[in-house]
Amino acid sequence: MKYKDLAINNPEDLIFGHAPHPVTTPRGLVVGGGEVYPELNFTLPPMSVNKGTYDQVKDHYREIVSGALERVRELHQDGVVFEFETLLEMTLDPQLGTELVTVMNDLCEDAYQKYGIKSEIRLTPNDTRDYERPVRQRTGKYLDTMLQLFENGAKAGGNLLSIESTGGKEVCDDALMNCNIRDVVFSMAVLGVRDMHFLWNKITDIADSTKTIPGGDTACGFGNTAMVLAEKKYIPKVFAAIVRIVTIVRTLVALEEGAQGPDKDCGYEGPFLKAITGTPISMEGRTAACAHLSPVGNIAGACCDLWSNESVTNIKLLSGMAPTVYMEQLIYDTRLFNQATKLDGGNLYKKMMVESDIHLDPQALILDPENVIEISRAIVSGRNYVDAAILGSLRGLDIIEKHAKDGSLYLDERELVWIDMLRDELGSMPREEGLLVAEVEPSLDKSKVLLAEYGL
Repeated sequence: MKYKDLAINNPEDLIFGHAPHPVTTPRGLVVGGGEVYPELNFTLPPMSVNKGTYDQVKDHYREIVSGALERVRELHQDGVVFEFETLLEMTLDPQLGTELVTVMNDLCEDAYQKYGIKSEIRLTPNDTRDYERPVRQRTGKYLDTMLQLFENGAKAGGNLLSIESTGGKEVCDDALMNCNIRDVVFSMAVLGVRDMHFLWNKITDIADSTKTIPGGDTACGFGNTAMVLAEKKYIPKVFAAIVRIVTIVRTLVALEEGAQGPDKDCGYEGPFLKAITGTPISMEGRTAACAHLSPVGNIAGACCDLWSNESVTNIKLLSGMAPTVYMEQLIYDTRLFNQATKLDGGNLYKKMMVESDIHLDPQALILDPENVIEISRAIVSGRNYVDAAILGSLRGLDIIEKHAKDGSLYLDERELVWIDMLRDELGSMPREEGLLVAEVEPSLDKSKVLLAEYGL
């Protein structure tokens, strides 16, 4: 592991709008340099995407960005990020994905030239490798077309490169449903880490060659899946909180391979990445309710540098098109962030966001900046990725138990038993990759996972 010390050691310094290593985009947007900016995430309404509808698809994206930029100008907002999360068809046909980047970037450039609005496109191809079984992470057409979209889309104006990579997800999905923490650690601290090294080496090379910015990854398909399952009461919240801690180790690899931030919004491992590496982060909270429910709607903003809404469909609401509506909401939220910074450095507003969530759910509790620092310190003390994941998880369990016992965290009686169960399971696990692989391999479903695709 590259990081052995924290970039931010004091919880007071882990705050919105400020990062030790700000990122400046080609149009001059400074992320992490003192202000929080909105990041709008959007998608198509329910419709078919095929060659016969390509013109309609382009019209939708043109309408989304033009409408949002108009509202940006009307509300006197000077900077915004548009996240273009591609759909399957747009990655399988890189030409379509690239053309959509061009459509949106032309609008961004026009707004920059006419009004000085500093907008950028975050290009996030979906990880299409997950669409076949067994998954082929390092070979096959899905990887090739995805990398082609990264390169061509970057040249077309996708100046921030990101992805929700899925290496290890074919193991993690079953592990989540079975509350199998051993396989969760294996899926991310072994398979996920190996895939992240492989994939982000390629993404950073593309960023270097296209003079674009390698933003970051997110373990949305792991941590947010666990969060949604816990929200539906399929798995314990304590288990979901520990899954979130494990995600940190695999997502950190993107930064080790050269990602510069801002990381992607839909993984709540962002605060830990910021504490460890000093890179700016994008976060989503209450404004992401259009895509998923969560117990971290306010605290998610405590140390964000971009504030996002997740993915909203381009449908008509009473006031206007949904992406334009969410653009307005994000702008007003970021005004509050930035005004709070001017008044007292943001300390009171940050405390309000933290205190409003941490007493009601362990998934929120671990995002308290004080706990983020403690857990991050445990992670960087690890000898290797597996050890780091276990140490961070054990520290998280200690924090949850302490607050449950002193009454500062509401935790259902049925949840309490999971603290000792998880502690025992984590404590008995091998702390070295080779030993963990040997222990897990006999139980793997070979029709779902090919270890050779991870270099094993």
